[in-house]
Amino acid sequence: MKKNEIKIGQSYKVKVSGNIAEVRITGENPHGGWDGVNVATNRAVRIKSVQRIRSLVSRPAKRRVAKTLDEAEAANGTPAKKVMTKAEYEAQAASEGGDVGPGAATSPEAADEPKGKTKRATGEPRAKRPSGLDAAAAVLAEAGKPLNAKEMVERMLATGMWTTGGKTPAATIYAAIIREIAAKGDQSRFRKVERGKFTLAN
Repeated sequence: MKKNEIKIGQSYKVKVSGNIAEVRITGENPHGGWDGVNVATNRAVRIKSVQRIRSLVSRPAKRRVAKTLDEAEAANGTPAKKVMTKAEYEAQAASEGGDVGPGAATSPEAADEPKGKTKRATGEPRAKRPSGLDAAAAVLAEAGKPLNAKEMVERMLATGMWTTGGKTPAATIYAAIIREIAAKGDQSRFRKVERGKFTLAN
């Protein structure tokens, strides 16, 4: 290497006591050459001539570790799976007739989309079905009385308003209604009137 190529703060492969060691240059020595530190032993080293320096030590850029959920999603390119909170889990457990299990919704959108797929002819427009929450509101309007999640789901499935492949549809609908009430407050379509039962808000 040439003398003008040596940079303060850089690490180089240097011949020290007959061996090649990694040395970080800390400054120029007033008597000539450079002062440095042996990276392995942390001992001071004087490099008297450029001939003892073999090559620059290049290090790969460190990969930044994602600290937050948003950063993890950005790094992976896909949304991270949302985990149900304890409050949401307890809300499902309180549902009468609804079992809490793997088929329960873990996001508000899960209850709004039917999981089963139906075949349609090419070019035929897709028939739009009401979401789970829309179907639940329609069932409550027809019933004219409070219903629990299981009763709502039975009527929704019987009339074909809503289809689902989930194992616990009652828990899914219950959790979605609870979320709408919590998110929209007075603007929610639903109102809880007693343990596990809902009616339409006035």
